[in-house]
Amino acid sequence: MIKVGIVGGTGYTGVELLRLLARHPQVALRAITSRKEAGMPVAEMFPNLRGRVALAFSTPEEAGLETCDVVFFATPNGVAMQQTRALLDAGVKVIDLAADFRIKDVAVWEQWYKMTHACPDLIGEAVYGLPEINRDKIAGARLIANPGCYPTAVQLGFLPLLEAGVAEPGFLVADAKSGVSGAGRKPETHILFAEAADNFRAYAVGGHRHWPEIKQGLDSFAGQPVGFTFVPHLTPLIRGIHATLYARVTRDVDLQALFEERYAGEVFVDVLPAGSHPETRSVRGANTCRIAVHRPQGGDTVVVLSVIDNLVKGAAGQAVQNMNILFGLPEDMALADIGMLP
Repeated sequence: MIKVGIVGGTGYTGVELLRLLARHPQVALRAITSRKEAGMPVAEMFPNLRGRVALAFSTPEEAGLETCDVVFFATPNGVAMQQTRALLDAGVKVIDLAADFRIKDVAVWEQWYKMTHACPDLIGEAVYGLPEINRDKIAGARLIANPGCYPTAVQLGFLPLLEAGVAEPGFLVADAKSGVSGAGRKPETHILFAEAADNFRAYAVGGHRHWPEIKQGLDSFAGQPVGFTFVPHLTPLIRGIHATLYARVTRDVDLQALFEERYAGEVFVDVLPAGSHPETRSVRGANTCRIAVHRPQGGDTVVVLSVIDNLVKGAAGQAVQNMNILFGLPEDMALADIGMLP
């Protein structure tokens, strides 16, 4: 059994990790930390876990994380980097669901996250945990940087085009929408029901923290720096990301076949039939990215539609997928859920 610890178990990604790991046949949950809620039974805060998780929250100091095989950090940015070195030195593998190890250029990370990195030397070792591009590296990693939610949907949508060299790298646009759970569980005015319901708005148009993470990936796929514009929007949904992606086609290819062939062996990427329009509700609760590719009016613009559940394939589900790869287990173990309808 894999001995698992979770740091920061009270947020939306934390409880989603618990939901998935509690029924994982190869996992023994050993510790779930929260300074504020230390001593409280987990099932008291999250009643959906009654009968599934018997642990109480503990402080990080009392949790015995160094005795775990793997520790997940479901914490705000800047927390994992303070504790990762000690865990790695103790032989513990680390999967960080925040952004501490995603961006390889330390100066760029510090510019966007407005703090000094505590262990910049570990950034080079960290493996970016997008299995569809880094599966082999993930299998041998000690430290995994779990991708962000927007970056997962956007990169998977652009990947086949840029790998095949059929899109103009100088003009890539992502028009992406997220449900309110993407903002986390902390109380903030803009995600109150009365503020977010019956409303739709763009935000962070001048610069979102996921932009450098996405651009880093797109540059790698293209083999050169790309021109990339990213506009996120907040929608009155609880879960879900819908990314509408635009690129210019540089040569005439069968785009449908290109996407189907690229993702033919990927259990968690579903390329829909030509002419389809994926819906966020089709992936609610599932570790699936559904993609459709269009070429309107047969012109030079390709439009890719990419949808995920931001808490599953965009966070906790992808983290469990990475754990399965790390420990040589089937990737879909504990992740075979079908999207919930209605």
